[in-house]
Amino acid sequence: MRVCSLLATLLFLPAVLAESNWPEFRGPSGDGHATDSTLPNKIDQSVVKWKTPIHGKGWSSPVVWGNQIWLTTATVDGTKMSVLCLDRETGNVIHDRVLVENETPAFCHPMNSYATPTPVIEQGRVYVHFGTYLTACLDTETGKEIWSRTDLECDHHRGPASSPILHNGKLYVAYDGFDVQYVVAFDARDGSTVWKRERKINYGTDNGDRMKAYCTAQVIEVNGEEQLVYPSASATIAYDPDKGTPLWTVYHAGMNASARPVFQDGLVFITNGSGAMIAVRPDGKGDVTGTHIVWSDQKGVAKKSSQLLVDSLFYMNSDDGIVSCREPSSGEIVWQKRVAKEFAASPIFADGKIYFFGTGGEVVTIRPGREFKLLEESKLGDGFMASPAVVGSDLILRSKSDLYLIGN
Repeated sequence: MRVCSLLATLLFLPAVLAESNWPEFRGPSGDGHATDSTLPNKIDQSVVKWKTPIHGKGWSSPVVWGNQIWLTTATVDGTKMSVLCLDRETGNVIHDRVLVENETPAFCHPMNSYATPTPVIEQGRVYVHFGTYLTACLDTETGKEIWSRTDLECDHHRGPASSPILHNGKLYVAYDGFDVQYVVAFDARDGSTVWKRERKINYGTDNGDRMKAYCTAQVIEVNGEEQLVYPSASATIAYDPDKGTPLWTVYHAGMNASARPVFQDGLVFITNGSGAMIAVRPDGKGDVTGTHIVWSDQKGVAKKSSQLLVDSLFYMNSDDGIVSCREPSSGEIVWQKRVAKEFAASPIFADGKIYFFGTGGEVVTIRPGREFKLLEESKLGDGFMASPAVVGSDLILRSKSDLYLIGN
């Protein structure tokens, strides 16, 4: 009986591993939730299973499919842009390929990197994006290129940061630059353009620095129909994912939008990159600014990181180290606490706990609820700009210089 039980367990392991995936920025649902995970409360050196140095500088988050972890990096000066694949069990590097070489790369702000957009992965394929420098699909077994595009142009001005998302065979990418702003849907099979739409936003200025954005989209369903919600500077536009037709637009000011929207109970929550946010009903048509904004606020709002919705409460970590909890229906603040010096990475919800990761290496674990319940405070590595991934009982963290696998 023991032999049969052992064989059954061994046969079942590959299926379990195959289901343990974190395919894009903020996970399977794009909301920072990890289901069926078991993680330690305290994240420090004592729970590190392995640590692998990552060369160069890159803020892209790790993505995971089965036993592979993929991420991008670049030289600090942007002359080389690379993709790496690591073995999830050992941390050993499987692939390390330079995909782009630039003699004279465009300017990138020191707060940003030349490898900030997070890849997207599915069975057999990983999609990498370096802004206008390259969008490519690679074979996950060999690391070789399946298709690539280098013909889409814009002046990122301070470096690209928008992460692509994959939905129903299309790869969606925003090019919100200093000079031009548009969204593209690629056919994931061959990289051809399915549709391309100019933003057509009234930015209220001719200053290109106020027009660029670093947003990642979210696909939601409203009244049985899908919407591709794509924030930008000054406004957010929802598109028909299949045709690219604009459905509604909401103006919310701000620039450099980078947070991924979240959707719950008939409200889309959007931050504008300048320290303000709105909750908007996505059931309108055309310009819904004057009719569908339910609430807005500027207190303690994150400029860089995305937010969490857990058990009908809204959580975020602001740039200045403050963690807050709000009522999603009204925006009313339930509590606020300063727990770190600075945040850039997005928080995650896993194993019934919320984890926050500071730019100085702080890791704060709390229990969600209407009272602030601190579980652990610790420190690991040299600071976190990238957001984490969770697969099963593994927490994958990218610090400024290393990749960690954490487990009980």
